[in-house]
Amino acid sequence: MIRRFLPEIISRQLPLRWRLRLERGITDEEFRDFHLATRDAVFRDNFLGEQEQRRLLNYLNPRKYYILVRNKYLSHLLFTQGGIRRAPLYACYIPEGRFATGSDIATDCAGVCALLQRKGVKRFMVKPVENSHGDDVYLVENLEFTDRDARLFLSSGEQKDLSKLLGDSPLVFEGVVTQTAQFAAFNPSSVNTVRFMTALYPDGDVKIIATFIKIGRAGRWVDNAGGGGNVDVAIDVASGRLEHAILFEGWDKVTDIDVHPDTGARLNGVVIDNWAAVKEEVKDFQRAFPYCKVGGWDIALTDEGPLAIEVNDFWDRTGQLFIRRGWRREVRDCYDAWKKTGRNYFFGRKLR
Repeated sequence: MIRRFLPEIISRQLPLRWRLRLERGITDEEFRDFHLATRDAVFRDNFLGEQEQRRLLNYLNPRKYYILVRNKYLSHLLFTQGGIRRAPLYACYIPEGRFATGSDIATDCAGVCALLQRKGVKRFMVKPVENSHGDDVYLVENLEFTDRDARLFLSSGEQKDLSKLLGDSPLVFEGVVTQTAQFAAFNPSSVNTVRFMTALYPDGDVKIIATFIKIGRAGRWVDNAGGGGNVDVAIDVASGRLEHAILFEGWDKVTDIDVHPDTGARLNGVVIDNWAAVKEEVKDFQRAFPYCKVGGWDIALTDEGPLAIEVNDFWDRTGQLFIRRGWRREVRDCYDAWKKTGRNYFFGRKLR
């Protein structure tokens, strides 16, 4: 009997940092960055660290579907098929695809120019097909076609030839998102997206685990939260009320704020327009994309309704800092529900 409980007895005698590492794989970095030494027991118990998250999500979001999430061209096709609202796709540049056929695909500069000309496109986004965090993304404000090329006028003020932008990596050319006036007021230079953490259950029910807004700084149009240098605001899931706004400039530079530091727009206390309808549409998005059963959706709010920028199958844990609570219990609940069935609800095959 003593031997059975010996590991637990030993664990209780260890310092908190070591105990969390032994019991749940919490790293020293997580312990420091999320201030777990000074958090209350509720936050610590429900904090989801990377090691446990990886184990849970490897089951809920299988590796065999990674490409459907991370490849922007494939996700465009699947989102469209599933009725998930997304920015229009103008062209996909795939340099290796010279034998491929398709109304969106171009394999060289001339092909991309032809698609953009045919669709009358002047303003658009250019994104790597498989990058994330806003890396190597360009906002093109205008373009002028030249002999077998096009001159791009970027939002940064830089000019670049399309041929110089094209290389060995695939790119997507898609429409610029126009957010609602309410969201543009927070910071007009960036598309200020709402991160929806959603969980799909075997019976088709969808629960929203957490929501928060990522808002860019003045003159910036990328709202990436994990990299710092932006504003992040928790959203009460039930009411859509903004709370706990912070200026996040790095793990050691977190400042509580009430208004945006550049625009002066009020944040805390604001209620998002049409919140109940937005939540229901995002739940439908999750049902239409069962390959990723617990998703981190980046959602832009437009006058036409919510629009999916992307869904993340392995998402940043930083949001637990923004919403001031963990989401371990909610992710584990979804995991346990699927484990109990032992079967994949949508495809009828045994889950491993």
